[in-house]
Amino acid sequence: MNKAQIANRIKEEISSTEESIVKYRELTKPIAPENAIGRVSRMDAINNKSVNEVALRKAELKLKNLRVALSKIDDPDFGSCLRCKNPIPIERIMLLPQAVFCVNCAR
Repeated sequence: MNKAQIANRIKEEISSTEESIVKYRELTKPIAPENAIGRVSRMDAINNKSVNEVALRKAELKLKNLRVALSKIDDPDFGSCLRCKNPIPIERIMLLPQAVFCVNCAR
């Protein structure tokens, strides 16, 4: 396992996630009541805001987990499943750098 590659991948993912968080924060700003939009459009905007709030929370959690993964990259048990202790395949780590479970245990 090349830890430098994994660290770079985690840093890329952190950067991407931080950009997503900025977008989601913009999309979850309150809808001003003085905006002249119709009732249905306002309901749609409120629904979209709720969806974006959930996406924002998920992105913030992902960012937290990525930072934890980056801080633990030099630990001897990095890349091992927390449940079964088997190695997590490098492909999974490169796809989901914040993964702490192998595919079987994540189900």
